Amino acid sequence: MPDLLIELFSEEIPARMQARAREDLKRLVTDGLVQAGLTYAGAGAFSTPRRLALTVQGLTAASPTTREERKGPRTDAPEAALEGFLRSTGLTRDQLEARDDKKGQVWFATIERPGRPAAQIVAEVLETTIRNFPWPKSMRWGSGSLRWVRPLHSILCIVSDEAGATVVPLTVDGIASGNITRGHRFMAPDAFTVSGFDDYAAKLRRARVMLDAEERASEIRSQADNLAFARGWRIVPDDALLAEVAGLVEWPVPLMGVIEERFLALPPEVLQTSMKEHQKFFSAQNPATGRIEGFVTVANIQTPDDGATILAGNQRVLAARLSDAAFFWENDLREAQSGMAAWAEGLGAVTFHNKLGSQADRVVRIAALAREIAPLVDADPDQAERAARLAKLDLRSAMVGEFPELQGTMGRYYALEACEPEAVADAARDHYSPLGPSDAVPSAPVSVAVALADKIDTLTGFWAIDEKPTGSKDPFALRRAALGVIRLIVANNLTVPLQSVMSTMVRKSDMLHAESDSEIVGPSPDQYLPDLLSFLHDRLKVFLRDQGIRHDIIDAVLAQEGNDDLVRVAARATALNAMLATEDGRNLTQGLKRAGNILAQAEAQDGVEYSFGADVKFAETDQERALFTALDEAEPAIRRAMAAEDYPAAMTAIAALRAPIDAFFEAVQVNTDHQIVRRNRLNLLSRIREAGRQIADFTRIDG
Repeated sequence: MPDLLIELFSEEIPARMQARAREDLKRLVTDGLVQAGLTYAGAGAFSTPRRLALTVQGLTAASPTTREERKGPRTDAPEAALEGFLRSTGLTRDQLEARDDKKGQVWFATIERPGRPAAQIVAEVLETTIRNFPWPKSMRWGSGSLRWVRPLHSILCIVSDEAGATVVPLTVDGIASGNITRGHRFMAPDAFTVSGFDDYAAKLRRARVMLDAEERASEIRSQADNLAFARGWRIVPDDALLAEVAGLVEWPVPLMGVIEERFLALPPEVLQTSMKEHQKFFSAQNPATGRIEGFVTVANIQTPDDGATILAGNQRVLAARLSDAAFFWENDLREAQSGMAAWAEGLGAVTFHNKLGSQADRVVRIAALAREIAPLVDADPDQAERAARLAKLDLRSAMVGEFPELQGTMGRYYALEACEPEAVADAARDHYSPLGPSDAVPSAPVSVAVALADKIDTLTGFWAIDEKPTGSKDPFALRRAALGVIRLIVANNLTVPLQSVMSTMVRKSDMLHAESDSEIVGPSPDQYLPDLLSFLHDRLKVFLRDQGIRHDIIDAVLAQEGNDDLVRVAARATALNAMLATEDGRNLTQGLKRAGNILAQAEAQDGVEYSFGADVKFAETDQERALFTALDEAEPAIRRAMAAEDYPAAMTAIAALRAPIDAFFEAVQVNTDHQIVRRNRLNLLSRIREAGRQIADFTRIDG
């Protein structure tokens, strides 16, 4: 079976697009080959800054001949129907066959499609792939019509087997395919021919090109670590930067430099961010001092002076960048030391949302809510309010203006310079967190109070103006805010009644808007707060499902009262999930659901509610009496466990009902003709239902 090798050689492809482009090339070509009738054993895609490559192993030499029978119109059908059928099959009338059918004679077409050589199919698929490649951004050049991410120079496309390699002929916008490629732009620019993937990869390496992006990343990491180790430093891990730099070079040559002493007083986050964003440098930290004292830059060429000239040029550019950062830092420090009043005033000019006011208006709301939340999270109310008033001030600083990703981080430094307590400064840094599912969750009480206030203000505000997420669109990151609220509460095991807290936020927000003679136009709180709580429940379901808890179990717990206490909901769901993973738990659920269904049917039929009066003296069987005894023991045990929020103990208590319930249903007919006995048994089922309801709505559990 032949192997296929494709290379699309161009000007430099942006690093951020390469990983997606590799997968798109593999998907589009292999899908196209399979749809045309070919099969293959395996495929692999590769990228460097100047090329996309694909190898397909074990490709069938040709597509199979296919034969298809297609039923057409009746022989006496209108001529137009027959002509349409002929067009769809590509046949003529004399090639059709009339056959008897249930309703008369019908035309049948036998369509034979001969197999085609793999090379012919590859040429068609590759041309279609190139012309329709889904680049996020593309360009045209010269007088041609082809669009590509950067000007495309050559197409390598060969099929190879034991007999040798053959070029697959195709031409795209004047670019003819061949078996020629080039190596490194500077160190090995000459063209050379290849005969297959192994030959291609080996010759590229000799021509100073590492084809595999993961290999380049591994080489950069290894060499950078070695350079740092030699100085007693360590490289600050940054996987995103590593992947990006691996997409910028074909032959990585890491070089280590030293940051000038005059810049070492800058916060390490400033040094790291400036070097990463502007120059794609890796930061090197001195463990002895905790400071960022060096950097690693990755060149794309080996030079006779071992990179000395490259490093000197990078040092000059870095010094200019860090001089700007030092200027911002010094100016910001002066403002921080003077109390940041100008920044506080400036927030009034920063619009948060045209319907929700400025950042200054928002700070007032967050500060009021942080004070309310503080006692619920064991935080000092004064510190929580103060932290909320300071948390957004760094948005007006020069440093955050230059590096927006440092918001919060710089706020902590400025708060400390203003002689604020460390808890207040930490809250200024932490109140944005958690930003995503893997981000660390703040645990310091003041930080938690401000972080919750910030996110709840965002959610209640946008619900108040009816700007909710729709489908995949979430321009204000409200799903992220909701997940942040959930993670803050659950990770810190906080008993926070969300319904009450959100109502407080709305009430204070309305008061503030009334004082400023502004009004929020939108649905009333009675309309949107239940919907907002439902939205939080939806995000909680996602959060708990990611932890392996079934959706129906989450629904069963959320159907109970007190479902705005997310810690309680999560704990109940976790314990119930664990119980239902056992055979006893699954069987118990069936018994509870059966009791509920029989009871619901009887109540609907009789028009009464069976919820009291079950008496053991009317029991006619040992199984009934045993169930009475089991319920007498289980009910108070469940109540005690639920009151103590000991949900595993509650599950153990209700699981003890499994055997008595099973025995009851095996031995007893509930809807007996004896009405007194029937009512007694239905009231007994009511006790079973109520025992389950203390924990969850078992009717919502599947199976």
